[in-house]
Amino acid sequence: MTYSSAGQLVVGPAAEEDWPVISRWAHDEGWNPGINDARSFFAQDPDGFFLGRLDGEPVSAVSVVNYGAHYAFLGWYLVRPDLRGRGHGLATWKAAQAHAGSRTIGLDGVVAQQDNYRRSGFAPAHSTFRHTGVLPPRRATGVRPVRAGDHETVAAYDSACYPADRPHFLERWLTTDGHRAFVRFDEGRLTGYAVIRPAAGDVLRIGPLFADSPTAAEALYGALAEEAGTAQVAVDVPESNPAAMALAGSLGLTPSFETARMYTGPIRPVADQCVYGVTTLELG
Repeated sequence: MTYSSAGQLVVGPAAEEDWPVISRWAHDEGWNPGINDARSFFAQDPDGFFLGRLDGEPVSAVSVVNYGAHYAFLGWYLVRPDLRGRGHGLATWKAAQAHAGSRTIGLDGVVAQQDNYRRSGFAPAHSTFRHTGVLPPRRATGVRPVRAGDHETVAAYDSACYPADRPHFLERWLTTDGHRAFVRFDEGRLTGYAVIRPAAGDVLRIGPLFADSPTAAEALYGALAEEAGTAQVAVDVPESNPAAMALAGSLGLTPSFETARMYTGPIRPVADQCVYGVTTLELG
C-alpha cells in the first residue's frame, strides 16, 4: 500500500535493502545505530518501515514496529536535511502511524522534538541519557557468552523488562554478525543479560543491559569491558533507574545527549529497576 501527500511525496513501505541510506542519516544526526541493526529490526516487523520518496529518491523515513496486539514503537523519524521544513516528515509520520492500529506507541524523542510529540498525543515517562567512554576492567563473576540453549530463558527475562514480548527480535539480536551477548547466572538463576555490537566510527553500542541488581549489572559490564578493550562504548541509561545512572558514572562513562521515553497510552508493568541500558533508541 502507498500513501500520497501534498506535492509529489509518496510514502510507502521500505525494504531492508533501502535502509543503509537511512542509517547514514541517523549517523549524521549523532544517533550512531549499530552496523547490523536493520537485520533484527526487520525480523520483528518487516512491514513496519516507511520511506517518503520524491521522484523515487528517499527523502524521509519513519518506522512503526508492532510487538503483539498492544504495543508498537516508533523510531527512525528522519528527513533529509536539505528538504526539511516542507512537511515531508509529518506526511510520512501520519501515513506510517496507521500501521500501529489501536496499539499504544512508544518512542524515544530528542529534546528538540518533544513538544511536537506531545501535540501528537505522546506523554513523557522518563528521560534517557547516552553515556560514552572506555570501560575500566571489572570482574565478570558468573558471566558467560549466551548459548543457543539460553534463548528461551533470556526471552522470558527480557519480557519482564520490556513492554512487550519480542522473541523474534531477540533471536536475531543475540546472534547477528558482530553482536556479542552475555548472560549472568547466580545459583542457576538468570540475573541479567547484555549485548554489545559494532557501530560506525569504531564505537561499540551496549543494549540492552538488563540486570537484577547493581552487582549483576557491574559483572556484565566486566564482560563487556573485556570484549571492548580500549574501544569507546555507548549505552543509553534511563534516568528512571538511579542505580543505573550511578553505576555508569562510577565506571567513568560520561552523559552526552538526552532523549525522553514517551507513550501514547498505557503499557504493561515493566521492571524499571532492572533496566541499566535500553536496547536501542530506534526500537525501544
